[in-house]
Amino acid sequence: MWCWIRGSDRGEITHLGRSIRAQLARAFRRSRLVDGFKYDIRRDLSGYEDGTENPEGDDAVDAAIATDGSRFVAVQKWIHDLDHFQGLPQDDQDNIIGRHVSDNEEFDEVPESAHVKRTAQKSFDAEAFVVRRSMPWADESGEGLVFVAFGKSFDAFEAQLRRVTGLEDGITDGLFRFTHPVSGSYFWCPPVDGDTLDLSAVGL
Repeated sequence: MWCWIRGSDRGEITHLGRSIRAQLARAFRRSRLVDGFKYDIRRDLSGYEDGTENPEGDDAVDAAIATDGSRFVAVQKWIHDLDHFQGLPQDDQDNIIGRHVSDNEEFDEVPESAHVKRTAQKSFDAEAFVVRRSMPWADESGEGLVFVAFGKSFDAFEAQLRRVTGLEDGITDGLFRFTHPVSGSYFWCPPVDGDTLDLSAVGL
């Protein structure tokens, strides 16, 4: 089970988390806790804007929610080597992402390994749109990004993952020059009927 608690008041988030943990204590134990936060609205700790290609409005609903109201979510924890990244020339940093950090504008011609090239959602045979809600994290173990993306199926996640890791053409995403994932999970989010989860799809 994955619980995502969002809010602007750290105290309220803490108390809500304690309440959820107490309610689930008979059946679950907490194995992982990641404290994410917003950085300048939606920047990654690298300084680059995250989720630039997110669909909006009805397109976002179509990308993220299945016809029965359910959705799937991919969650990955990435650890950044920011010392290495920040030690690279600005041109190298921009080429890893495929955008200028100064204005978030994509290059006219980006390297094949650039992140924007690897994950351009319209470039797949079946467009691979997801709705990203990633958040930076930082603690005594380091810092990085919790990648969170919602989709109506696993297909878009899998298509992007294959390309990012070079399984399509042998070219890996430039992100791997300074960051790598240390966890990854898929979850199913059931539809909600009023205030109640609709678990009929799994026979409950």
